[in-house]
Amino acid sequence: MTPLILVTNDDGIHAPGLAILALALQGLGQTVIVAPDQDNSAASHSLTMKRPLRVKDLGRNRYSVDGTPTDCVTLAMGKILPHKPHLVVSGINPGPNLGDDVSYSGTVSAAVEGTMLGAPSLAVSLAGEEPFYFETAAVFAVKLAQTILGKGLPKDTLLNVNVPNRRPEEIQGVRFTRQGRRVYDGAIKETLDPWGRQHYWIGGGTPFWDAGEDTDAQAIVAGYVSITPLHFDLTNHAALSMLRKEWRLSLLP
Repeated sequence: MTPLILVTNDDGIHAPGLAILALALQGLGQTVIVAPDQDNSAASHSLTMKRPLRVKDLGRNRYSVDGTPTDCVTLAMGKILPHKPHLVVSGINPGPNLGDDVSYSGTVSAAVEGTMLGAPSLAVSLAGEEPFYFETAAVFAVKLAQTILGKGLPKDTLLNVNVPNRRPEEIQGVRFTRQGRRVYDGAIKETLDPWGRQHYWIGGGTPFWDAGEDTDAQAIVAGYVSITPLHFDLTNHAALSMLRKEWRLSLLP
């Protein structure tokens, strides 16, 4: 059977990274694009449940959804595609999804939804500033997709991939990494509207990275592609063991 590959993103149906990614993946099978009709960056793993969703067939296996990246994957796998895809690829995001970014990322959340629905999934982001070398990330995404189609992924696991925004010959290699910490200082901006009323704008700021050498952020700084396996179980098992042993709680006085 020819592999069926679902391609999505959080930047919208007209994003250049989406088109380049889908074109590159065509050599591996049948690609179908289902993406938001507009930018949904930082949408996280949100579902639209307070209104109906509209799907537009744009022709040539391209569909737009007036919802979130998670909506797109849910509708694609439940209604649009003829059967469950062999692979879900989300991206290419123009900017990194490292460390704590994963919690907010619509790009990563689309891959999370694909994994939850039983399809091997990966999220691809380009770490850097404009101009973006989308082709670099696309070439690597194809190699990784080919490997996943052949070998599969561990159960309930997706791959978060960050590619340095460089030409292919400038990439130092590939590292399998853990999710680090990437927090921002000064991410909240105070502004005034024309009537002098105070508003707040969340975004930007100065990023600070985890210093660990095995983290996703440090791999990018060193010029390596970062591949981080993520899974659903958010339980801190070490803390769970400690709480069970050391805390004695009761509802009784």
